[in-house]
Amino acid sequence: MGHDVDNIIERLLDIRGRHGRQVSLVEDEIKWLCFETRRILLEQPMLLEIEAPVKVCGDIHGQYQDLLRLFDYGGYPPEANYLFLGDYVDRGKQSLETICLLMAYKIRYPCNFFILRGNHESASINRIYGFYDECRRRYNVKLWKTFCDVFNCLPVAAIVDEKIFCCHGGLSPELSSMDQIRNIARPTDVPDQGLLCDLLWSDPDKDVKGWGENDRGVSFTFGPDVVKRFLEKFELDLICRAHQVVEDGYEFFCDRRLVTIFSAPNYCGEFDNAGAMMSVDETLMCSFQILKPADKKPKFGVSAGASVNPVVSNFTGSSIPRSITPPRLPTRKKK
Repeated sequence: MGHDVDNIIERLLDIRGRHGRQVSLVEDEIKWLCFETRRILLEQPMLLEIEAPVKVCGDIHGQYQDLLRLFDYGGYPPEANYLFLGDYVDRGKQSLETICLLMAYKIRYPCNFFILRGNHESASINRIYGFYDECRRRYNVKLWKTFCDVFNCLPVAAIVDEKIFCCHGGLSPELSSMDQIRNIARPTDVPDQGLLCDLLWSDPDKDVKGWGENDRGVSFTFGPDVVKRFLEKFELDLICRAHQVVEDGYEFFCDRRLVTIFSAPNYCGEFDNAGAMMSVDETLMCSFQILKPADKKPKFGVSAGASVNPVVSNFTGSSIPRSITPPRLPTRKKK
């Protein structure tokens, strides 16, 4: 039985600015969102090819009111096109509202609204870090499993106008052809190693040459030389990824050849970080809109000097502060 997705979206948006308020969707509505989203995801490729203009957002982690603030300033679909880089659930208090709104928008605007997979869109991770408990408390474990069936079908990478490579985590030593990403079969869980694991788990490290061990206990770190070789090989200008808390919401690496975007301000209530959203216009000029923690003023602004040249690899400017390292995740085997 079908449901009215516009009505679901309207109800999900009705609690804008009302912190702590929950949206009570009935279980059948959520199941329908999951089934429809899964169907659409499987009709689209594992490696998305997206046209600018588009707004790119990083980790949300169940911070639903902050997600709504992003839409307040970027424009609610279909006013703008969006690409989210994963990690919608866990740690925050409203993972259910967060993932349900994103799925509803995916159903309503399937060719203008895109959601990639993050490392937390995996049963072995969100079983531990909050989403499972939220599903069990508010609905039931079976519904959590239904969400995991959707997560197993999410695409893992996107290329914007053949020049900006986007994924949640980072690069992989196994990646030698984009067809390797396109050919990953779905549905699939995230393995403990290999290409799919790396795309969701790896991190850049300016002090590494080549590939290094990752403190997370999963995947690798990669140095500036790896970034340069990757961009040259595939004739790309920029890597855009999420996965790490950064103080200003965005942070450059390797002479602005890579950017980390994190969209959950005041992450977990423990960090004093801003959130950010990267707007890519038709000429591939990128600008960064900053979402300050909700109790700070000004609440939102475009960062000074953040607009960049149409050739996005030619970023210039002052040095960027180091990442605030988020709480390290143990390997899945230890979880």
